[in-house]
Amino acid sequence: MKISTILDHIDSGHMALPEFQRGYVWNRDQVRGLFDSMYRRHPVGGLLVWATEAKTAAHRGDGPIAAGIVKLLLDGQQRMTSLYGVVRGHPPKFFDGNPQAFTGLRFHLGTETFAFYQPIKMQDDPLWIDVTALMQAGTAGLGSFVAKLSADPEQVANVGDFVGRLSKLLSITDIDLHIEEVTGADKTLDIVVDIFNRVNSGGTKLSKGDLALAKICAEWPDARDTMKAKIKDWSDAGYHFNIDWLLRSVNTILTGEAKFSYLHDKDAIDIQDGLKRSSKHIDTSLNLIAGRLGLDHDQVFFGRFGVPVMVRYMDKKNGGLDAKERDKLLFWFAQAGMWGRFSGSTETVIDQDLAALEGPNGGLDALIEQLRLWHGGLRVEPGHFTGWSLGARFYPVLYMLTRMGEASDWGTGLPLKANMLGKMSRLEVHHIFPKAQLYKREYRRAEVNALANFCFLTKDTNLNISDRLPEDYFSEVEAKHPGALASQWIPMDPALWKIERYLDFLEARKNLLAAEANKRFEELLHGDTQWLAAGTTPPAATTSGPIGGITSEAEEQELETLNQWVEDQGLPRGLVAFDYADPATGAQKAVFDLAWPEGLQPGLTGPVVVLLNETAEVLALASSAGFRCFTAAAEFQAYVKTEILNSEAA
Repeated sequence: MKISTILDHIDSGHMALPEFQRGYVWNRDQVRGLFDSMYRRHPVGGLLVWATEAKTAAHRGDGPIAAGIVKLLLDGQQRMTSLYGVVRGHPPKFFDGNPQAFTGLRFHLGTETFAFYQPIKMQDDPLWIDVTALMQAGTAGLGSFVAKLSADPEQVANVGDFVGRLSKLLSITDIDLHIEEVTGADKTLDIVVDIFNRVNSGGTKLSKGDLALAKICAEWPDARDTMKAKIKDWSDAGYHFNIDWLLRSVNTILTGEAKFSYLHDKDAIDIQDGLKRSSKHIDTSLNLIAGRLGLDHDQVFFGRFGVPVMVRYMDKKNGGLDAKERDKLLFWFAQAGMWGRFSGSTETVIDQDLAALEGPNGGLDALIEQLRLWHGGLRVEPGHFTGWSLGARFYPVLYMLTRMGEASDWGTGLPLKANMLGKMSRLEVHHIFPKAQLYKREYRRAEVNALANFCFLTKDTNLNISDRLPEDYFSEVEAKHPGALASQWIPMDPALWKIERYLDFLEARKNLLAAEANKRFEELLHGDTQWLAAGTTPPAATTSGPIGGITSEAEEQELETLNQWVEDQGLPRGLVAFDYADPATGAQKAVFDLAWPEGLQPGLTGPVVVLLNETAEVLALASSAGFRCFTAAAEFQAYVKTEILNSEAA
C-alpha cells in the first residue's frame, strides 16, 4: 500500500496508530535516517496490522470515519508517526512524545542530505528545502520552488537536477510498503500479542495491556489522555500508578475478571463507563486507605493490586458501604499487603479474590477466609517485626500503626496521625539508636536497620535529636511530653535504653508492636475477631528476616531519581523496595531496591532489578530468580538506552 494511502487511512480512521505505553520515542537522528533511506529507496521494512471490528469507531484526524473494520498498526508505529508528522505538518491526534523529533526537517538539493533546521547555517541558503512545506505543496505547488531556484543566477544551471531531486523527494509518499494483516474472528487479543511478539522478537515487545489499550484508543481516541490525566492526579497526591494498573480496575468493573482479554468485546461506551466508575471507586479506596489506615504515599502503599478487588466490591455495592463493611474491606487490604498476597502471579490471585466475592456464598467474609487459608493465619506475632530496611514488608505496617494510633512526635508532642503542614513537619524515618553509634560497636547491618529500631518523627525533631543515644535523650522527651515515648511503643524500662542492651530493646519493642498491630486490626473487625484467633499463625522466624533492602534515605532518593528518569523515557516506573516472595507461600525472601518483575516492557522482556550496595547473597538470589541485575544507576541507564529505547529498528 502506498504511504500516501496509509496516511489517508489514518486520517479517515480506517487505520489507527495505536498509542502504546512507550508512546513516540524516536529522536531526530532516527527520523533523518528514515527519510534518507526512503529518498534513496533503501528498504525500510513492512507493517503489521491487526484488522478488528470497531463497534463505535470514532473520528481521528480531519476526515470522517465509517464504523466497521479498523486496522490497528502493531509494528511500524514509530516510522508511520514520523512520516505522518513530517508529511502532514503536525502529529496525529493521539500523539504523546516530543514533536521536535520531526519538526523542521530540511533537505539540501546540492548534497542530497537531510538535516534539521539550523538558522545560521540554513536561513540564507535556498538549497535547504523545508521538507514539510514541500510535502504540503505537493506536485501542484512544485512550481513555486522551481521559480525561486530559477531566479537565483548561481543556481540556474542546476535547476534541471534540482527539479528531479524535488520530485524524487515528493514521491516518497508513493512508495509501497508491504502490509501483513492479522485477521479473523479467531484472532483474540492473546493470539495477536503472541503473533506480534514472534514476528518482532528482536524489537519492542507488546503486552496484553498495550494491545487492549490500542483497541480501546481506536474506538475512543481520547482514552489514553483521559487515563493519563487520572494517573497524574494520583501522582500529584503521592501515588505512582500506571495505565496497566488502572486498566486492571476498569476490567474488574466491567467483566469481573483480571485478564485483559475479557475487555476485547467491550466498546468505547462500555470503557468510558467503566473508567468513570473505576476512577470514582479508586479515589474512594485511596481516601479510605489514607484516612483510616494512614497509608498516604507510594512508599508505604503495599498491596496495590488489592485495589482492583476493592473497586469491584464497591461497584457491586453501588458505593454504599457501612462502617463495618468499610473497615472489614480495609482489614483485608492491609492483611493482603502484609502477607504478600500479590507477590506472585497477579492475574491469578486477583481472579481468585474476585471469585471469592461472587456467588451466593461470596462476600467479604469469604474473601478474608480465603486469605486466612492461603496464609495460614492472620494474627501478628513479635517475630514478624524481625525484618529490616525501609523495604521490609512490615515497614508500611509500622507507618500504619503510627498514623492510626496515638503516636506523638518527640519534639512537639503533637499527634502524628494529623495532616501536618510545613516542610519541617514531614514525617521521616528515625533510627532510635543512631546508626553511627551501632556500627561503631560492630553491630551487623541487619541489626542496625532493624524495623524495631525505626520510628517516625517530624523532620525538625529528627534533626534536633541527631545521633544522640536514647539513654541521653529519652528522659528529656518523657519530661517534656509525658507518654510520648510509650505512644511510639518504646519499652519504658530505662535499662533497655542503654546501647549495651540494644538487642534486648529490639525484642521488647517487637512485642509491643505486635500487640498494637493486633489491637488495630481488632478495631477494624468491630469485634468479629474470628480471623485473629491465637494459635492459627505459623511460628515466625525470630533470628533473621528477608535479605536485602534500602538502608538510608540517601539510597532511597537515588532510586527515586532513577525511577523518574525511567518514566521520563516513556517507560513504566519500577517498584521501589520490591517484595520478593515465595510464590507458593507468600513468605518474604528478600527486598530488591528497584525492580521491574515483568520487565521494562511488562510481561514480555525479562525481569530487571537495580541493587545498590547489596551483598553477593542478594545478587545471587535475584539472579537465580530470573532477574537481570544492575549494581549502579549508570550501568542500568546504559542498558535502557541501548537495549530498550533503541531496540525498535523500524
